[in-house]
Amino acid sequence: MPSTATTIRRDVLTLPAAELGPPNPLPPLRPLDEAHHIDERARAGLPRDMARQIGYEPLRGVLPLRILDGYGRERADTTLDTLVLENAKLRVTVLPGLGGRIHSLFHKPTGRELLYRNPVFQPADFALNGAWYSGGVEWNIGATGHTTLSCAPLHAARVPAPDGGEMLRLWEWERLRDLPFQVDLWLPDGSDFLYVGVRVRNPHEKPAPVYWWSNIAVPEERRVLAPADEAWHFGYERTLRRVPVPEFEGADRSYPLNGAYPADYFYEVPDGQRRWIAALDDTGHGLVQTSTDLLRGRKLFLWGSGPGGRRWQSWLTEPGTGGYAEIQAGLARTQLEHVRLDAESEFAWLEAYGPLSCAPAATHGADWAAACAETEARLADVLPRDAVDAAYDAWRPYADTEPGEMLARGSGWGALEVLRAEYKLPGTPFDEEQLGPDQEPWRELLRSGSFPVPRRVGPPGPTLVAPHWRDMLETAPAEPLAEYHLGVAQWHAGDRAQAVRSWERALELAPSLWPLLRCLAVSDIETGNRERAAERYADAFDDLCQERRDDGAVWTAATAALGREAIAALLAVGATARARAVWDRLHPATRERGRFRLIEAQLLLTEGNRESARALFDTGFEVPDLREGAKTLTETWSHLTEDPLPPHYNFTMHPPTTA
Repeated sequence: MPSTATTIRRDVLTLPAAELGPPNPLPPLRPLDEAHHIDERARAGLPRDMARQIGYEPLRGVLPLRILDGYGRERADTTLDTLVLENAKLRVTVLPGLGGRIHSLFHKPTGRELLYRNPVFQPADFALNGAWYSGGVEWNIGATGHTTLSCAPLHAARVPAPDGGEMLRLWEWERLRDLPFQVDLWLPDGSDFLYVGVRVRNPHEKPAPVYWWSNIAVPEERRVLAPADEAWHFGYERTLRRVPVPEFEGADRSYPLNGAYPADYFYEVPDGQRRWIAALDDTGHGLVQTSTDLLRGRKLFLWGSGPGGRRWQSWLTEPGTGGYAEIQAGLARTQLEHVRLDAESEFAWLEAYGPLSCAPAATHGADWAAACAETEARLADVLPRDAVDAAYDAWRPYADTEPGEMLARGSGWGALEVLRAEYKLPGTPFDEEQLGPDQEPWRELLRSGSFPVPRRVGPPGPTLVAPHWRDMLETAPAEPLAEYHLGVAQWHAGDRAQAVRSWERALELAPSLWPLLRCLAVSDIETGNRERAAERYADAFDDLCQERRDDGAVWTAATAALGREAIAALLAVGATARARAVWDRLHPATRERGRFRLIEAQLLLTEGNRESARALFDTGFEVPDLREGAKTLTETWSHLTEDPLPPHYNFTMHPPTTA
């Protein structure tokens, strides 16, 4: 059968989807709640390079990003824009508006879907800034954890490919580390493998910490193989320890369902060994991922067979549609590390994804070394190591090629940075026409030295916190809004005293007091002054209720976010009546949301009304933005009763000894 030319086309995909909702308008000032963290004492005994990279520039917060927590659990059929790459062998479906994720990798000759393809779009609180969803191939850049771009649009365009065909280029400006990156996808004519060229650039005059993991969701009824005899095990007890592969604590952990609790296994791939990882079913068929050597890390993430893992599986997708595990590839050995990228330099590598068929008796036999040898031999047959290196060499000259037809638009933040610093970034244009309403006040600050006063009263927009923007805010006229943003930037830089002074100065003339009072309340919590924090939160909520102009999405989001924080602060100091007063002024639709039903149960408990709190649990509710690893449901239930936690509230990710 003759091959057909590779094509790239626009298409659509209709899925049951939950609405993403508006961003939380309150700047995230509190320390980052990230599960992938170990303390300094736990680093003792680790390899020196690993320990050094674990301690290198850990992320303290997610500014300048906003938290995405406005989604729910109600799903309706929704049409999503897709970009489809196709040749005679593979059809690749990409979601440019949702992080550029590969939604599907379909092998046409065998009729097999090579990935776990989520049948729904359901955000959950796994990304560094909240909303994330499962399935497909996710490009994780930024810092330890799921990228803040999980549910964000990327720029996309056609670009010439090394073989004379076309590539799909995705690119954006990663804002946590202020680094541009690109992902080039192409299918050589007639190839069974998708090639992915990735480049992360540091245009700045100082080094930058870099984090990258390609996360590949596969059906969990697979055996995961990688060329390693040891792995670093990381569980939600936040400990990192070296364990043997595949047998560990009496079970073969290369089968994801053999673990009881969610866990990471970071494989210790020997130096010089070809980098690859595969997930094969009981017939020996499945997916393999390999790369050039720079992408050194390989990992298995599993949800496990315990009740918490099974609950998360059904929570993230449609119950009854099967679970998934993730095979992953990264720049470091573990996801607790950041890698130094020198000033004005770049990291670049090539990945390949495709089908693999092996003898099932060999790959599912008891002999791990033989299973890995069989898998690597079959990989060498279909895609030799030197072919991947040659594809990388062929791609590199094309990485700078300017895009042709634009297929999707990302954000305007990269354009703002390029406008400010006049960076030259061939291949990834960040043009001034990409600037939008969020960037406009910052362009005015750049142009005139003054931060503009908005024409309409509303919650403040996002704050830029990088040193160059902070310097501009410090020299801008001391208008209240400029002082508010300056305080946020100073807080992010660790200059807490100056931040408080900026916010206090702004209070004297500000028409809107609540954003400043809320920031000062957070400062009080961080310094242990809980009583004053509660007072300021109550005053801030009073001011917001007097100022809000309508019941639209923005004001409703601000009321919900501030009310949620205020109630928690008031309950923490026993101000139950004032917490109830805040609750009563939330929008009725907000009070019906699952997150707020849990808050209501906590409020009722504090008021001594245990029976009504228990009735809320018995009636049932769902907390859409339940944080990965959170114990809130379990702890609240334990205050209500000694009865076992009902299965639909059991999201436990910890073994019983650490729960």
